[in-house]
Amino acid sequence: MTDPGERLRSSLAADHSSSSSSAADFDSPIAMEALRATRVLHAADQDPFPAPSRIRVITIANQKGGVGKTTSTVNLGVALALYGLRTLVIDLDPQGNTSTALGVEHTVGTPSVYDALVGDNSLAEVVHPTTASPKLLCVPATIDLAGAEIELVSVVAREHRLRRAIETYVHELPAEQRPHYVLIDCPPSLGLLTLNALVAGDEVLIPIQCEYYALEGLGQLLNNIDLVRQHLNPGLSVRTILLTMYDGRTKLADQVADEVRKHFGDLVLPAVIPRNVRVSEAPGYGQSVLTYDPGSRGSTSYVEAARQLAERGVDLPPLERSGMAGVAAAPPVAQHSVSTRESS
Repeated sequence: MTDPGERLRSSLAADHSSSSSSAADFDSPIAMEALRATRVLHAADQDPFPAPSRIRVITIANQKGGVGKTTSTVNLGVALALYGLRTLVIDLDPQGNTSTALGVEHTVGTPSVYDALVGDNSLAEVVHPTTASPKLLCVPATIDLAGAEIELVSVVAREHRLRRAIETYVHELPAEQRPHYVLIDCPPSLGLLTLNALVAGDEVLIPIQCEYYALEGLGQLLNNIDLVRQHLNPGLSVRTILLTMYDGRTKLADQVADEVRKHFGDLVLPAVIPRNVRVSEAPGYGQSVLTYDPGSRGSTSYVEAARQLAERGVDLPPLERSGMAGVAAAPPVAQHSVSTRESS
């Protein structure tokens, strides 16, 4: 399995080729961690990730719990934002863990996605800034969302509530403020909330843990995605598989990763998210791993996964649905250029 830090090591060595330092200087674990942290902390001084050819609405789903849906939503969102892409994260899980990790208030009474799905609020009224980046916004989830599936049963076009809310929100924004990415974190179920997310999304990202039973139940999710494509959202497709919780000390992790790559082929991102204690600790401090411990292997891996995700969005086929067809966000500006203008 490729070392998640190998690309960073090569990049850092190239950056320092004009100095007296050599690639051997980065072999010290402490030096590598410091250099990884520097790369993440100074993301604003680097070239931004490439912008997608159109706004990408990505539903992050897997009905199994504990596979890294929320962790991946948070850290991919933060990485995309730190590297110049405007990102909107929608927390559709009543537990509200995504909101917690992004430092967004989600106590009872906080304007949330519940008010947009069940009430008459627009997304613009329930969007909150995050502590991670000014380019990252979040629509939080409160415990009220736990009863939303029951309340939506009698609502007309209940499966389309989130899709219409997103389309309205995007169309009302000027081009230079539209998000490049909309990431939807789903609950660990295949209920009405997840169905809303699948109807709202243009593509699905499925996190799969590198552990026993990794593919168990995945067939049911894929069948549901096919049903949604046939009856509700013809433009929906599974475009990305992300391997999570990889433990390089075990042969099982390699076997699972090989099996997933053999089954899904190019849908699987080359980057692999390792099992890393820093990734688990970060939400307890209301942060992503990129801001909690930017030098950790978990942080490096999520930055690399976000880079690969962004690179795959440069040449996307046109949408088959009408609501978002032809809607594009303004391209990102190199963040160091922005700071230069502001300082002048």
